[in-house]
Amino acid sequence: MTTSDPAKKWTFLSNHGHVLVALSRDPHARIRDLAAEVGITERAAQGIVNDLEVDGYVTKVRVGRRNEYHLHPQMPFRHPAEATERVGALLEIFSRTPTPQRSRSSAT
Repeated sequence: MTTSDPAKKWTFLSNHGHVLVALSRDPHARIRDLAAEVGITERAAQGIVNDLEVDGYVTKVRVGRRNEYHLHPQMPFRHPAEATERVGALLEIFSRTPTPQRSRSSAT
């Protein structure tokens, strides 16, 4: 039996996934805002946005003094185990309006 150590936190999504989801929610977000939302440094956020752009998941367009990010949801996941799926399916999960949680007593 293992116990969960609160100091060793992990999530199902990588920081790349978190940044992609954040950009899908706000394509006009500043790097500073992305970093704050994901909980990483601005430098890390900039590197991730660059990775996403280089690999074709995001296109950055300059609009005045700001950047706008266009996502390409038709792109496949990078890992071979999920390569037949498109990242748009992941983005759809996080774009859905949350439904109210049912209490345990009402679920039975």
